[in-house]
Amino acid sequence: MEIIKKLQKKIGAGVQENAPLAPYTTYKLGGPARYFFIAKNNEEIKTAAAAAKDLDLPIFILGGGSNILVSDNGFSGLVIKMANRELSVEKNKIKAEAGALIGQVVSLAWKNSLTGLEWAAGIPGTAGGAVRGNAGAFGKSISDNIVSVQALQSSKNKTEIIVMAKEECQFTYRESIFKHDDNLVVLGVELELQAGEQAAIKQQMLDCVQRRSCGHPKYPSAGCSFKNIFVTDEIKGKIRKINPAGEEKIKGGKIGAGWFIDQAGLKGYKIGGVQVSDEHANFIVKVDETARAEHALMLISYVKQQVRDKFGVQLQEEVQYVGFD
Repeated sequence: MEIIKKLQKKIGAGVQENAPLAPYTTYKLGGPARYFFIAKNNEEIKTAAAAAKDLDLPIFILGGGSNILVSDNGFSGLVIKMANRELSVEKNKIKAEAGALIGQVVSLAWKNSLTGLEWAAGIPGTAGGAVRGNAGAFGKSISDNIVSVQALQSSKNKTEIIVMAKEECQFTYRESIFKHDDNLVVLGVELELQAGEQAAIKQQMLDCVQRRSCGHPKYPSAGCSFKNIFVTDEIKGKIRKINPAGEEKIKGGKIGAGWFIDQAGLKGYKIGGVQVSDEHANFIVKVDETARAEHALMLISYVKQQVRDKFGVQLQEEVQYVGFD
């Protein structure tokens, strides 16, 4: 029996073959998924993951499609698109399933006069993706408010739903255990917030959206390409040597990767249909329809090499590569 028929028998008729992935990503780049399934609840996710494991197929979990770059060849296994979007609030706690949009979570917090997530207003993507990458902005991270994470855990013999305490998730700057353990998939998160003033929360949300709209490019991208850099004494010395005014850009012990890219003179640098944004150097954007994922990969590599050679600073990608061998 063909694999597609086996998948449809195990999961359901909704499994697609050779489904384009670019429309599901913020980059609008990349090839198709060999197999593709939209999972509407946690049980469907569990069933799909178990089926792929039985058939020895690689799995990729797709949330809102930000922070990823899909290969031009696509993905050779099963892509599970998260559409589990249930939200609930009890007192000062919000539970969000992984497929819920971050914007929906922020809006629910505001409507219930809960403060702590204003920084996330205007961020694309899903709750699951935010947890996986420990998303953050303006000096804050989603892990600041996490109580626990519901996850799918796969082992050799079984696939089960578990609840992990915050400490088990190994959160650090833009990192978590979920980025490094392929046997764990985020299904949902419980967040603890503080009671606040609804009008003040709304104003902070608007301020964050305004800050983003002023500095972020309008072209398709994956979001920030590189992680911000922790400023050690060595890095501070390099900043002073490059441009003493750069010290003013240090916030919360970190400096934006875009500052080094800008100082390297790379704004506007283009490969194929992809270029370093003129507005924000940490965004590598798709500027026309000739763009390919290969162009983005080449440009990311070139930017890293230039910053390393000129300044001795090693940039680390924030974007996740999908389907690249």
